[in-house]
Amino acid sequence: MGRWLRFLPVLLLALVIGAMVWRLANPPDTTIQSKLIGQSAPQFAGQAALAGKPVLSSADLADGRPKLVNFFASWCVPCIAEAPLLMELKRRGVPIVGVAVRDRPADVAAFLARNGDPFERVAADPESKLQLAFGSAGVPETFLVDGRGIVRMEHVGPIEPGDIPRIVKAVEEAR
Repeated sequence: MGRWLRFLPVLLLALVIGAMVWRLANPPDTTIQSKLIGQSAPQFAGQAALAGKPVLSSADLADGRPKLVNFFASWCVPCIAEAPLLMELKRRGVPIVGVAVRDRPADVAAFLARNGDPFERVAADPESKLQLAFGSAGVPETFLVDGRGIVRMEHVGPIEPGDIPRIVKAVEEAR
């Protein structure tokens, strides 16, 4: 019996390491849920991001039509990959407004000229204050706001082709 006792610490260490590896490989919940879901979108008066483009404000989010609020930046590589999918959503009749995070007007204009402009309105967010008010951690990030200004959904990261049917359905349900 004494011989087996010598291996008990090694066995316990192996069990602890095995449990930690299993928990890391199988986290309990991998989704990040915004605290704004079901709440009113933050109140804001947007700053102009582009000459000749209407500026986004919180009043625009409560005009009776659901819309996507997309946080993006010209310097964001995933935003470039997401741009054609935003154009596809626009083609499908999904209203989209944009918030240009920590960007310059000339760079935003060049980005939209190169990649397409799916936005009805765009606000500049030079200090990320609006982004933080929404609880957004980075770009790209997209929120669905219903016609009453209530946040209904959050999509963290770039929109991918497989996300389009889910987003279109969510917009239809928010009407």
